Formats: sequence, C-alpha cells, structure tokens
Amino acid sequence: MSNKYLVTGGAGYVGSVVAAHLVEAGHTVTVLDDLSTGHREGVPAGAEFIEGRVQDAARHLDASYDAVLHFAAFSQVGESVTDPEKYWRNNVGGTMDLLAAMRAAGVRTLVFSSTAATYGEPESTPITESAPTAPTSPYGASKLAVDHMIAGECAAHGLAAVSLRYFNVAGAYGAYGERHDPESHLIPLVLQVAQGKRAAISVYGDDYPTPDGTCVRDYIHVADLAEAHLLSLEAAEPGQHLICNLGNGNGFSVREVVETVRKVTGHPVPEITADRRGGDPAVLVASARTAIDRLGWRPSRTDLAGIVADAWRFARQREAGTP
Repeated sequence: MSNKYLVTGGAGYVGSVVAAHLVEAGHTVTVLDDLSTGHREGVPAGAEFIEGRVQDAARHLDASYDAVLHFAAFSQVGESVTDPEKYWRNNVGGTMDLLAAMRAAGVRTLVFSSTAATYGEPESTPITESAPTAPTSPYGASKLAVDHMIAGECAAHGLAAVSLRYFNVAGAYGAYGERHDPESHLIPLVLQVAQGKRAAISVYGDDYPTPDGTCVRDYIHVADLAEAHLLSLEAAEPGQHLICNLGNGNGFSVREVVETVRKVTGHPVPEITADRRGGDPAVLVASARTAIDRLGWRPSRTDLAGIVADAWRFARQREAGTP
C-alpha cells in the first residue's frame, strides 16, 4: 500500500537514502530541506522537494500525510560546543515546531533520527537502550532533549513514535552518500587521503586498551539504516515511544579502517599518530537487540570491506562528476 510521507532534512546523507528507499517502495515522498547542510542533488527522483526549514513544516503538512521522518538537525559535535545556541534553536526548537504542526494536521506517526551521542561515554559495551544517558556535547544533549520531548508527546497526545539511535553510519547507496563540509567521519576522511586530497590521516591515540591500541567503533551501512526506518513506520504504536539502537554489533578499530581502505582502493594511506582527543571512549559498540526484536530488523551489509567499497565508489563518482 502506498503512503505519503514528509521527510525533513531529506537532502542530507541519511535522509536522502531513506527518501530513496521510500520512493523505491512506491510511496509518495515530500522532502523538506533548507539546504544549509543538505544538497539538492540528494533529493531522489520521484520525490517532491520543498526548500524550507523544519520550523516551517506547518505551511506544508496536512492530513493527507501518513507520517513524518525527521532528519533536520545540525550534527557537528565540535560546532555544538562553540555555538550551542544554534543547536538548541534548530534541533530542539525546530522539533517543537514540527510536533505542533503534526498535532494540528492530525499526523500521528513519527520516526526520529537520534544518535548514540545521547549516551556519552558508556559504562560498558555493547550499549543497550537502558544504558545511562550522559551526553558530552550540546549536540548529544539536544538530541536527548528531543527524545524526552517526543516521549511527552506520545503520552499526552497519542503520538506513535520511534527514535533510532545511530552509531557510526557509513557507506553509500547508489548516487547517495556522504558529502559533509567540513567532513568529520573517519571513512570518508581516509578515502580523501587515497584520493590525494589529504596528505595523511591522523590517528588520535594508539595506546587505548584495544587489540591494536586504537579506538574501536561500530560501523553500520547507510542502506541497512534506511531499512530500519521503513520498518519503524510499521512498528510505531499510538501513545508509545520506542527507542532502538542501530549498529551492526561489531567493532572495527581505526587502524582496521585505514588498512581496509588501503586494500579496497589500492592506494597508500600514510598515517600520523597524534595525541588522544578528550572524550574519545576506547570502544563504542551497539546492542541492536531491541531493533531486531521489535522492528524485525537485521543488518545485512556488515562487512567492513563492502562498506568501504560502496563509499569509495561514491567518492569516485563525485570526483568524476557522474551520478
């Protein structure tokens, strides 16, 4: 059955891949994005595009929509430390406006793009949804505030909502991939070295209590992530706020990522060992048991080489100027 969805922030990395999956599944999709961090070419063919802010959702949302998928947030941790008000105003204030617009239009289902940054530095791994939430940045705090806001909306007004807490999203899906500016994610940064756009990759700390001394992170393919969003639309129940971690349950170290990029690309990737960064936990790995049990979701693209190969293909397409 075809449904109609509003995708806020649908011109960004994850939002564009989710929007593409929705279109491919035969749904009617409207992307609302102000293009402050998204890209017009990220909007999939077949989706309607409205250039605008999430705060303006009330102008476009009506009872014909079945649900909203909400990705419209600023997400740079470092920037959130130096400009916290930007994050509170957009991530929290914007979502408050969106929830009011949904309430007024009678749209009662929401899937929210949350983050593992809500947990801060974990006490143990793998991280479950019952782990203490202690974000270490205004970005993580803003996402946690939205989760609390959504929980209140569900209890008071019967909203059906699912918050998906991502770990390290990576890879690409066809013409849709990472194009952040500035780039802060490890895999595209290492690929930039392979492309000759960077001289070397900095490895921050090699004395962690891990097998090779470098930090270990859980990488999830963006297409697996997108599939979880479609399943969330089906799993959302009125008056309930379900929170699910999304990861592949395995960790890869920084040096494993660098070595995999070398093998996939065939290019040398010089590395420079630098001091640890403050607040970097040694290991961040997700337990996705709730998503498996409640959504019926299971990641299928868990091989690091495959994730890197998809990201490399997208990086070369961008460099060549081809879709």
